Amino acid sequence: MNMLMHELRQNQKTTIIWTLSLVAGAALYLSLFPAFANETAALRKILEGYPPDFRKALGITIDSFASISGFYSFIIAFIMLAGSIQAMILGTSIVSKEERGKTAEFLLTKPVHRSQILTAKLVAALILILITNVVYMISVPLLLNAIAGATIALKTFLLLSLTLFFVQLFFLGLGFLISVSAPKIRSVLAVSLTTVFGFYTAGILDSIIGNTAIRYLTPFKYFDFSYIVKNGSYEIRFMVIEVVILILAITTSYYIYMKRDIRST
Repeated sequence: MNMLMHELRQNQKTTIIWTLSLVAGAALYLSLFPAFANETAALRKILEGYPPDFRKALGITIDSFASISGFYSFIIAFIMLAGSIQAMILGTSIVSKEERGKTAEFLLTKPVHRSQILTAKLVAALILILITNVVYMISVPLLLNAIAGATIALKTFLLLSLTLFFVQLFFLGLGFLISVSAPKIRSVLAVSLTTVFGFYTAGILDSIIGNTAIRYLTPFKYFDFSYIVKNGSYEIRFMVIEVVILILAITTSYYIYMKRDIRST
């Protein structure tokens, strides 16, 4: 419990900053909705002037800005990108920081098993991600009404917003695996940004090409927002893929951490 509380205190400031940034980003985008909704015809003409591949890359459809559900589907993709960076940084740094700060050997001299250390860090990271998502999902409906002057069906809102949480889990697990596999990380930010934007670029490539196996490789394509709005559900096969990847990432992280030598100070 002491280790858990220590990790929560260590990361509370950055979590607050990231949470407020996500909410502020949503507020900024939502403030544009009235203008887009009132100028649909003019916006349609502008968008028609852009190449189809460009619109596909950004996930823009000509009619998406006319409804609040379509508009929110557009902005959640950018919120998801920022949230993925948050989760990746957290997952990558929460274990590797001990060796970068030369405190790993001291930590392991305590009467605790390695699995307890790793579990405390993983639970702390999950709690921080949960806090971010709870605050986000409480704040955004209020912003929808106050700023955008619109309401969205609760089920649609929850399904779209929870994609942020699920994609964050993916990058948290991946970051966790990287942190135990490559503890001598010099720059967590560089590794995190490279990884997240690599997956994001793969998602853009899939959007442009269409009907490719790339979609199975990047979490940014596991959730088709137009499918969610239309069907009121997720695509089960991609949820299964994410669960399998998470289980493999976490179990592999534990196995590696139990077996490897910890660098001495």
